[in-house]
Amino acid sequence: MEPFDAIIEYLTRGRGGTLATIISRVGATPRGAGAKVFVGDDGTIYGTIGGGCVEAEAWHHARAVAKQGVAKKLRYALNGKTIEDEGMICGGTVELLLEPVTAKHVEIYKKIFECFSGGEQALVITGAEGLPFTKTLITDNGGTVGDPPEIDFTKEEFERFLRSPSPSVKDGLVIEAVIPSPRLYIYGAGHISQYISRMAKTVDFHVTIIDDRESFANRERFPEADEVIVEEFKDDFDTMRPLPNGYAVIVTSGHKHDAVVLEGVLKKPPRYIGMIGSKRKVKILFDDLRGKGVPEDLLRTVHAPIGIDIGADTPQEIAISIVAELIKVRSGTA
Repeated sequence: MEPFDAIIEYLTRGRGGTLATIISRVGATPRGAGAKVFVGDDGTIYGTIGGGCVEAEAWHHARAVAKQGVAKKLRYALNGKTIEDEGMICGGTVELLLEPVTAKHVEIYKKIFECFSGGEQALVITGAEGLPFTKTLITDNGGTVGDPPEIDFTKEEFERFLRSPSPSVKDGLVIEAVIPSPRLYIYGAGHISQYISRMAKTVDFHVTIIDDRESFANRERFPEADEVIVEEFKDDFDTMRPLPNGYAVIVTSGHKHDAVVLEGVLKKPPRYIGMIGSKRKVKILFDDLRGKGVPEDLLRTVHAPIGIDIGADTPQEIAISIVAELIKVRSGTA
């Protein structure tokens, strides 16, 4: 269970805990800024900020933070002694924000959860130290949830913070963007798609399955998917298409469907397009699209054959190679 799933569950049951976030790091550390772990009031941990000594330190302080109802900043150095004692090979320093999770701010945590799945962006401003503990969420359209904001932003500052992948600290407040889960559109609901869907969900993609066969595209086969759509591929682009920052994976049941989907997706290309198939199949489809006037530079953006070359053979291995490529593109290292 992920931290915010656990937070909603605990608060629904009238319980609480402590949320620990890495707000900065220097040097080599197991996880980067923004990583989170929730420690329930029963001591159970959800998520990870790197495990080992860092997580143990957060767990050690978590109950005091929850009991006192005040946030706390904690700096932890992964020094030589830590390496010797824990077997870790990191040598950096992390700064943590530990905040009490209580029913007072349940609407903020619910809104964060909605943003992750619904595509809305927001800023969360958290009081880093002192009493009373404050927490505010401001949506990208200006709506406010939680405590009155203790800071004013210019339009340019607000947009800059929204684009920041890591938390920022200003005037004793931690400012963090709530970035929606990246949207993955899987065209085709065969065996490979089942494994892609499962793996993509574990690495925080919002997954939509599209297929024209109800016997394949259904909740029994894709229980983890966020959306399962049964529709003719050519009709899907009339009602929904990948967002500009989305990811499209084309693994349909045949070349004709692949051609329809690829042509439709290329009309408004998302961040990533990948299509399964042999080099011969790819050449045939690309030649057909060239004949329809699709520019060569646009065709070069398509990852085809799809996935990172790991010598994959089984549906599971092929799915791993595809999801690995998605992660690489998402991280900006592709």
